[in-house]
Amino acid sequence: MKCRGIASGTLVLIIVVGVLLVGGMSLMGSYNGLVTKDTVVEQKAADIESQLKRRADLVPNLVATVKGYASHEKEIFENIANARSRLLTVKISDDPAAAQAASQQFNSALSRLLAIAENYPDLKADQSFIRLQDELAGTENRINYARLEFNKAIQDYNRTVRSFPTNLLAGIAGFDRKQPFEADEADKALPTVSF
Repeated sequence: MKCRGIASGTLVLIIVVGVLLVGGMSLMGSYNGLVTKDTVVEQKAADIESQLKRRADLVPNLVATVKGYASHEKEIFENIANARSRLLTVKISDDPAAAQAASQQFNSALSRLLAIAENYPDLKADQSFIRLQDELAGTENRINYARLEFNKAIQDYNRTVRSFPTNLLAGIAGFDRKQPFEADEADKALPTVSF
């Protein structure tokens, strides 16, 4: 009888250790899944930053081309330089809202720069200016795509962080929800078209 008690005690111990191992492996898998999703979000943020830098790097060439035709537009050139500087210093992964505000300010200054071309027919026909505008348009498309991919990664990450039972581990391990890129009120306004 004594032998049987040891065997059932050993069996209970083996079951308890097995349950703990399975539970531990499940926790490890959940944690590693959160780390993977967080890393994807960081990569998508870096992709946006890379495209924003590309756009910001194109602008000095555009400014130089415009300066040749409109050297008296000094305020616009200063606004572009300031907006570009802010855009290049903000980190999307740290503060998406600040990055979005910097991007909006840069877009606004860039729009004013491009509007100058309307006053200078020779500038509008300049091949460098046309090429730079085309490159800028292509970069804007890449930025938009990168933002969409970032928001998809954020959505997947946030869904995982909020889902039970992963939300318990996420709270303990410090995985908080992240903010996606959102359109601001100026972007949501319908454009007015007049003929």
